Amino acid sequence: MLLSKGLEIEIFTGTPQGEVIGLSDQIVRQLDGFVREPDSRNVEYTTPPCCSYESLLCAILQPRLQLRNYLQTLGDYTLIPGSTLSLGDASRFFRSDPNNPYHAYIENTYGTDVVTASVHINIGIEDLDVLFRACRLVRLEAPLVLALSASSPFLDGKVTGSHSHRWQVFPKTPRQVPLFRNHQHFIDWTNEQLELGTMQNVRHLWSSVRPNGDRRPYSLNRLELRITDLVVQPLQLLSIVAFLEARIQQLIDQPHLDPLKSSQLSVEKLLEITDKNEKLAAQHSLEAALTHWRTGETITAKDWISNIYDEVYPIAKGAGFACFLSPLKKILREGNQAQQWLTAHTQGQPLPKIIQQAIATAAEQDQELSKYLCEPAALVA
Repeated sequence: MLLSKGLEIEIFTGTPQGEVIGLSDQIVRQLDGFVREPDSRNVEYTTPPCCSYESLLCAILQPRLQLRNYLQTLGDYTLIPGSTLSLGDASRFFRSDPNNPYHAYIENTYGTDVVTASVHINIGIEDLDVLFRACRLVRLEAPLVLALSASSPFLDGKVTGSHSHRWQVFPKTPRQVPLFRNHQHFIDWTNEQLELGTMQNVRHLWSSVRPNGDRRPYSLNRLELRITDLVVQPLQLLSIVAFLEARIQQLIDQPHLDPLKSSQLSVEKLLEITDKNEKLAAQHSLEAALTHWRTGETITAKDWISNIYDEVYPIAKGAGFACFLSPLKKILREGNQAQQWLTAHTQGQPLPKIIQQAIATAAEQDQELSKYLCEPAALVA
């Protein structure tokens, strides 16, 4: 049986030339399903939970096509790939809701380090024992998803030196997050953080992975992976979702994959190497030399992903979604978005031209896929 899946997708708005412009106030007033981020230059939409990958693909595309059409009614505006302000301006914070005290806290505490675009992947898991087992495994392997999705090598018109500058600077909060043993551990820890003030509210847990639900920390029904950079190519994004689901399905069938049972390392060591792996994946993505949580041995992100792919492909095939997993091989073969952009820059392409081409390509891909998979998006007057 397929698990339910839902995505929270943040994306920048601006011009075809790559200038990022804040339009979220107008977007959320006119379009249902879109919400503000603290900075007005990006906007978020959420896909409803669904088990079918075909349905999820349409749920990704339909709001985006509607948003593209609406932006055209405002002027020559479009959507901008990448997870950072590639061409600027990272020196200023453009508040989307000046009267929101939580937004004020975010601006004053973190500045533009949080003005990023990303994808949060939610996988529905009702069984709480399975949920926390999955949170532990996915937490240790989240750097692999970052390596696949990295799309933020630029900031303010310059090469940053990291494939995911977003995750390199993003303020993980609180600084120390344990591997939760069970639901009660998560409840007790969350309430302690709220009392200490290290979390402002139950949403203020900004780690790579967290348990999620309608009434956190008490009512939980899904795993949320938050480390993913923005992946604008829909089929590549689905392949990453399929990779995550297949790994969780494998864990359900093979509970011994729980790191608390199968790792040779202590919990303290697991957390240490995972933090290190996140930083390495943010810097080098698929070429990063990571430490495997099970053995402590060094392995490249690309090789580690390939090994897991070979393990989970039969699971995906048996469940009927292997065709959505297979585009992952193309990412491994041709590189992620950051690697492709950096290659183009090394070959002499100016950074603005790289972003402008990516903007045009993303628009073309959305329109092309919409012909085959979705009803035409209605133009909003």
